Amino acid sequence: MEATKQEIMKNFLYANWFLLAVAIFLLGALGDWPYAYYQLLRWVVCSVGTYSAYMAYTQERRGWTGIFVVIAILFNPIMPFYMERDTWQILDVAAVVPFLAFAFINKTTRQS
Repeated sequence: MEATKQEIMKNFLYANWFLLAVAIFLLGALGDWPYAYYQLLRWVVCSVGTYSAYMAYTQERRGWTGIFVVIAILFNPIMPFYMERDTWQILDVAAVVPFLAFAFINKTTRQS
């Protein structure tokens, strides 16, 4: 029996909600927010980056694992990197790409 488009979309969103949420959160960083937003952003991106690295590793996707490890290190809240706001905005937008791309290639969302 073939899955409907609605079921496929529901499964995609259910399996990848955290990747989509972090992408939205990163794009939100382009706005002018209190410093607490950016501190929370570090925790969220580092956490999702670490989990995504684990997922990629279990799927034997070594390139993706490396990308997410770099993102997790760059956004880590424990020993933060300090850069200019313009630099962070470029990195925020650049970090969106792997999260969204991984959502679409993630093996857990493929239909059998």
